[in-house]
Amino acid sequence: MIGAIGEADWTPIPYWLDGTADVAETVDTPFGKRGPRKEFRLIVRRVMPTPGSQLALKGIGYTYHAVITNREGEMLELEADHRRHAEVESVIRDLKYGVGFNHMPSGKFGANGAWLGFNVLAHNLARWLTRLGGDQPAQPEVVTTKTVRTRYLSLPGRLALSGRRSYLHLPTNWPWAGRFISMLERLAMLDVPVLAPM
Repeated sequence: MIGAIGEADWTPIPYWLDGTADVAETVDTPFGKRGPRKEFRLIVRRVMPTPGSQLALKGIGYTYHAVITNREGEMLELEADHRRHAEVESVIRDLKYGVGFNHMPSGKFGANGAWLGFNVLAHNLARWLTRLGGDQPAQPEVVTTKTVRTRYLSLPGRLALSGRRSYLHLPTNWPWAGRFISMLERLAMLDVPVLAPM
């Protein structure tokens, strides 16, 4: 069905790599052969493989992502809305494998609720750090919480005191030293409000 879509029917969409993604629409009658069959909209996005990826090395032309929907509206808006929803799944995966949300530690509801709260807080702090420490905070590097922990939080370093000042000695040739220093400098520049005593 996707192969029957004509080349002229594909509409280019903005993507992180220019000219690599298109969207087209056709109709489909899914859900078995019993009863009255109803036609639905089939919106398809095709994406060229990332340069250097295994799919590109194998010469595979496109990967396809199809959505069956009965929603009304412009094809491009519906496809973009579907992609926005897919971001939630990335967050859930990051919560599961980045901060330990893939299992609940207790048989008690309250303890599991606290576990959930701490997991979400850790995830949000990791997102905040990557936004704060990026070279362009408006377009942060998208990394998982596990990567943030590995690169920036679990680093081998040594804190030394000399002349009433603290010095942090980082590993030699550490690849993320520049970004780490950038994070520290931006944290130091933050305006922290002082709460008045009650």
